[in-house]
Amino acid sequence: MSDSWITLSDPDYTAAEMSAVQTALGRSQQINGPLTEAFETNFAQTIGRKHAIAVTSGTIGVLLTLKASGIGAGDEVIAPGYGWHQTPHAIEWAGATPVLAEIDYWSQTLAPDKAEAKVSPRTKAIIATNVNGHPADWTLLRALAKKSGAMLIEDATESIGSRYQGKLVGSFGDVAIFDFSQPSALCCGRAAMIVTDDDTLALKIRHYRNRRPDERGSLTATLRPPLDVGIAETTAALGLIQLQRLPEILARRKQVEAWYAAQISSFEGIKPPYIAPGINEVHWLLYTVHLGTRFSASSRDALVDDLETEMVEAAAYCRPLHLQRFYIERHGFRKGDFLVTEKVSDRAIALPFHGHITEDQVAHIVKTAKDASINVGAGAAIY
Repeated sequence: MSDSWITLSDPDYTAAEMSAVQTALGRSQQINGPLTEAFETNFAQTIGRKHAIAVTSGTIGVLLTLKASGIGAGDEVIAPGYGWHQTPHAIEWAGATPVLAEIDYWSQTLAPDKAEAKVSPRTKAIIATNVNGHPADWTLLRALAKKSGAMLIEDATESIGSRYQGKLVGSFGDVAIFDFSQPSALCCGRAAMIVTDDDTLALKIRHYRNRRPDERGSLTATLRPPLDVGIAETTAALGLIQLQRLPEILARRKQVEAWYAAQISSFEGIKPPYIAPGINEVHWLLYTVHLGTRFSASSRDALVDDLETEMVEAAAYCRPLHLQRFYIERHGFRKGDFLVTEKVSDRAIALPFHGHITEDQVAHIVKTAKDASINVGAGAAIY
């Protein structure tokens, strides 16, 4: 048994982050200040977009994007029911209807052909998630958005640093949203960033976010009631250092990934993370593996419990949205509506993944998972 609890995620902070926050605390301006502007500017440059708007969460990022685009009651937004659940939640808050579509079995990202089957005259946007760091099929999704006239929104929350066809994630939607809460590699408490190249849309989103003192008399700015969802200067200070250190943080996580790959290769009942053709680089949010077909959701949960007994935090990744009570009662979803989503989610398990894990801890985690799989009944078939 491990001598200490191995957490699922752990922010990669150093003395540089602590110092930056302490300095920010000493400033007289604590909101809407120069640190927030610097964080936005630097992030936009890193991703290669014209505009970056800092907000309090990814949910708020999607909500403001939909509001600024005039999407609301009577409109439909296609989204996957697997991955970052806050995305469909934001569609509900905007007053639009989330239309869930099936995922691809291998990448777990929104399947373009399944999304196309859901397009209707009321479709105003398509949101796809780079699930657990793996980019969606942005070539086909862009073609679908163009064909249907829908806005394309990229949920890049789980995938900072990943690349598709040579370009960083965050480059593919009309708008992209990053969330920087735990367990993101770039973590600064509760914050997110909206990026876009659309000047008008960026201006509208900023007006919905908050109103600066010099805009209180502006006829343009006061057209839209703000939600007051900007970030604090201390959060921006933390984000700036994390952005500066991002290559180092991602490199450490890559080393942990390599340790996992070496250990998992001898695990018969496990399908390791999949990378599709055309994907240049994947930075996983969590190290997620898929159990063999003889496993069930209950045996997956038993494996998670066994890991916990051995001081290892693991989790199901992730629960299908269409089987959550709100969506069952509001939209009439039932078990069996999305068979691929259900099959994947019943057997997916997220293992601890962050830069503070050691090689010995990875060996312990995988050995414990192997032993637990024997206890619940492992199957040789992994697909």
